[in-house]
Amino acid sequence: MTHTVLFELGCEELPPKSLKTLRDALKSEVQTHLQTAGIEFGQILAYAAPRRLALLIKDMASKQADKIEEKRGPSVMSAFDADGKPTKALEGFMRGAGIDASQLERIDTPKGEWLVYRKAIAGQTLETLLPTILQESLNALPIAKRMRSAASRSEFVRPVQWVVLMKDEHVILTKIQDIDAGRCSLGHRFHHPDRIEIDHADNYLSVLDKAHVIADFDERQRRIVTQTKTLADEVHAIALMPQALLDEVTGLVEYPVALRAQFEERFLQVPQEALISTMQDNQKYFCLVDNVGKLQPYFITVANIDSKDPSQIIAGNEKVVRPRLTDAEFFFKQDQKVNLASRQAKLEQQVFQTQLGTLWDKTSRVQQLAGLIASYLNANREHAEQAAFLAKMDLTSEMVGEFPELQGIAGSYYAKAEGLPHEVATAIREQYLPRYAGDELPQTQTGLILAIADRLDTLAGIFGIDQAPTGSKDPFSLRRAAIGVLRLLIEKNLPLSLDVLLTAAVQGYADKITDPVKTLEQLKEFIQGRYRAMYEDRGMAVDVILAIQAVHPASPLDFDKRIRAVQHFRGLPEAAALAAANKRVTNILAKETLNQAGISSHLLTAPAEKTLFHALEQLDETVQPLLKQQDYTAALTLLAALRGPIDDFFDTVMVNVDDTAVKANRLNLLAKLRHLFLSVADISVLQG
Repeated sequence: MTHTVLFELGCEELPPKSLKTLRDALKSEVQTHLQTAGIEFGQILAYAAPRRLALLIKDMASKQADKIEEKRGPSVMSAFDADGKPTKALEGFMRGAGIDASQLERIDTPKGEWLVYRKAIAGQTLETLLPTILQESLNALPIAKRMRSAASRSEFVRPVQWVVLMKDEHVILTKIQDIDAGRCSLGHRFHHPDRIEIDHADNYLSVLDKAHVIADFDERQRRIVTQTKTLADEVHAIALMPQALLDEVTGLVEYPVALRAQFEERFLQVPQEALISTMQDNQKYFCLVDNVGKLQPYFITVANIDSKDPSQIIAGNEKVVRPRLTDAEFFFKQDQKVNLASRQAKLEQQVFQTQLGTLWDKTSRVQQLAGLIASYLNANREHAEQAAFLAKMDLTSEMVGEFPELQGIAGSYYAKAEGLPHEVATAIREQYLPRYAGDELPQTQTGLILAIADRLDTLAGIFGIDQAPTGSKDPFSLRRAAIGVLRLLIEKNLPLSLDVLLTAAVQGYADKITDPVKTLEQLKEFIQGRYRAMYEDRGMAVDVILAIQAVHPASPLDFDKRIRAVQHFRGLPEAAALAAANKRVTNILAKETLNQAGISSHLLTAPAEKTLFHALEQLDETVQPLLKQQDYTAALTLLAALRGPIDDFFDTVMVNVDDTAVKANRLNLLAKLRHLFLSVADISVLQG
């Protein structure tokens, strides 16, 4: 017979940002414990609302299955002496098991006859096991800081007020979190403040629904999304509903009622990012935008009450948000009383890093580096240097002081207001892109240059003072900065030498870096590691990445072209044999000293070596133009045709012969073969 089990833990309001995580963790912990205990069940449904966590376990067995525990004793030969009396080995086994000889059985094994003791163990009931399982699961929840309430020694994220634990219609009598379990829960704090009695575990959701509590987190979220979309559609707008904010709002309400409010249109003159930030972060509102992403003078709040007069709630929220928007408006206007360039003095007072100087010092270095990169790309150097000069100025503004997430964005608005070139103003905003894996990249060339220069300067400086990342610690986000540089150079098709850029960045620190040579080498090694991390995340095989790293491409863009070529080559039917042949050639050449005389055709006597030589000559002539064009895929595809000649060579030609001239000539032939492949990658490291 199976049962439905209900567990509900009632608390003071749980942290809304953690509610979904707590729900999922509780389900996972209980499921694991039940499986370990061997209690069969069908399905676990997990629920979470601001004042409760709950589980509904369907089709749960009444008890564990009975089992036979078998303990193997000594072999029959060693269990009895010549007179048939128990030996000390058998006596020790029986004493340890608390049994006598009559309880032993004999079994046949491949090693002979053995003695065993089989004990029947009755499965424990769910009433016995479940309280412990639930308590251990609660203790294991990911709670950063626990609290105790009153005289109880039991701890939880918030004070526990009630516990429901039922099997079908029956209460399982026990204590959890030092509170007696029962069948009574609480409804909505305002709509149904009285205690409610749950008659059967199966009726949990419906009973709470009548008490104005939607216990199912996912159902509440669906209602919020549906209601919000309806309200947005009424004013031809789109609601901004970031998942983190949506989860938090869902964790704040038991009975969601979405309401649309509005604010004065004059606030739309303020950067919309500031308005959105304050409404989302501080007020937990959903902002509305038009179909091109422009903020509209509306917002949606989700109330936890079905008011008879919702206009009162709407008016209250409009009253609350107005001062916040006014503050943003004030900061925006105050900041524009001075232009960006005049903020240099304040920037000179802000420290970038104690050993590396101020933000103004960094600005000067980035400006120089940005100008250099612009010259390499034949870009507008004046725009690049002007954008670099102004890039960090908004860090001294009132707006960024209040809304740190607007750095770059605020500066872009101020630059536009001053009438600065669009390219410069946009670059100030784009300097922080990409901010995370998969984020968008700058769209302007000036923004692209600034983003590269800023990251290179940070990398050079922090490595220069021996603060490179260690283990999982990366306080300056250097791994992210390095991958950002690689993405910018690769995805924007910039054929720039990373070694040249890193050298320029290190030189920019002059006397602040005591060992620039060491710094440069460490930086190069660090970047090599980022290649691997980045391409592994994209699904590239490690041996393909290593094959490219072995030839040290000058630019990330060149690296990317080579890795795509090798990935293609790896799928060709000839790849495995050619990789093995290259490995064999590498091993042969590693043991020999080559002369520089080249290949003498008159010393080629065997048909297979002549064939290989002519194939290499023809391919070299065809492949070299492809290599210059960086068409590595086409080059490797042509080189795959060498499989036959190489196989014939190794099948019929002996390299290590007595004639030193012939041997040297054959070694040079193999060296030419090796060099041709190394023009793209070291395919000898490819696995079969």
